[in-house]
Amino acid sequence: MLPRRPVPSRTAAPVAGVAVCLVIAIAGCAGPTPSGSSASVASTEPSGTGVPPTAAASASPSSRGSTNPPLPTGPDALALELVADGLHAPIGLAHAGDGSGRLYVLEQFGRVRVVEPDGAVRPEPFVDLSGRILSGGERGLLGLAFHPEYARNRRLFVHYSRAGDGATVVSELRAAGDGRTADPGSERVLLGVAQPFSNHNGGQMAFGPDGYLYIGLGDGGAGGDPYGNAQNTDVLLGKLLRIDVDGQPTDGRAYAIPPDNPYASGGVRPGGGRPEIWAYGLRNPWQLSFDPEGGDLYVGDVGQGRWEEVNRQPGDSRGGENYGWAVMEGRRCYGDGDCDQAPYVKPIAEYSHDQGCSITGGHVYRGGRQPELQGVYVFGDYCSGLVFTLHVDEGTVTPKVVLESGLSITAFGVGEDGEIYLAHIGGSIHRVVVAG
Repeated sequence: MLPRRPVPSRTAAPVAGVAVCLVIAIAGCAGPTPSGSSASVASTEPSGTGVPPTAAASASPSSRGSTNPPLPTGPDALALELVADGLHAPIGLAHAGDGSGRLYVLEQFGRVRVVEPDGAVRPEPFVDLSGRILSGGERGLLGLAFHPEYARNRRLFVHYSRAGDGATVVSELRAAGDGRTADPGSERVLLGVAQPFSNHNGGQMAFGPDGYLYIGLGDGGAGGDPYGNAQNTDVLLGKLLRIDVDGQPTDGRAYAIPPDNPYASGGVRPGGGRPEIWAYGLRNPWQLSFDPEGGDLYVGDVGQGRWEEVNRQPGDSRGGENYGWAVMEGRRCYGDGDCDQAPYVKPIAEYSHDQGCSITGGHVYRGGRQPELQGVYVFGDYCSGLVFTLHVDEGTVTPKVVLESGLSITAFGVGEDGEIYLAHIGGSIHRVVVAG
């Protein structure tokens, strides 16, 4: 394994009590510890020790390719504008789509804070779940998604590591009628997944253009996926899940299964795996997003020791993509051996650990204020602080460094204004702008 590149010296020190490796699967951190027993987790998956299926058992995704034209390369340089600071370990950003213009910030230890349109951080949290969350390292409050009809129904969803055993929990909450706060007492647990180790929890969630909730889960942790979870479609770890939070729950679940999920009744391979699974072969998907134009899905997947990768699923995909981990890392066979690469969907872009060590997936810009950024995918790296776009040259896509931020980048998000924002673990939120 190659050594991790250190965070630049100008990076602010991590908040006291927060591990340097923090949320993201940085293999150079201290070895993970096994999680405690999680036998009481509701709707939990099997233990994750099954033998991976053969490549021939993989679903066969059917797609005509991306619904968008080739990605534009974009400007040569980007810059950051400070929006807000004084936050405690921010690791996620979202907006509610309710016309308020507010930006919601996840603090790792369990609070959601509100940044008003003028940049003021509201003193009281939107919701405080810290008493039910195990925080530190790669655990904590990891995901937030507002229902597409939040302005009407006040429903929102959170993803966190449960206090006591570190199990993954996905829950629904309800906000007050005025939308200023959410009620912790309204929590309804939808899904629980036992975690065998303390790292690779994934975390982010997003509603797709189809109205379904997509959930990224890591492979369960340690190194090299020792239980083979990512390639085992009988477990939920190492997967991208897709569930229906509006349909009638069935089979003892607290949610419905979209009928066209790959292993559901109307999918490409009914019965071939857990019906919640939409795609698999992921190590630790840290930040996923949909392009509002065409619906392409972008996933930043944190690498093991050599390569970080950007995966793109076309908006017309039927699901079932196998992104290769732990047979592949990036576009190559994992480790030093040979492998059959044919069954796997390779990333559209990758970068080596000469440029960082832990990708933070980003967003395609579709705002109206910066035409030079239109259609450009912006992402970064937690360790090096580099911000990238994708350079496209005759069909070859490579990451292009457009900013040396000097920050520990934990998240990108899009505001209700369509602009892209960046979170730094040291406590600040920044707007991404074209330099000059």
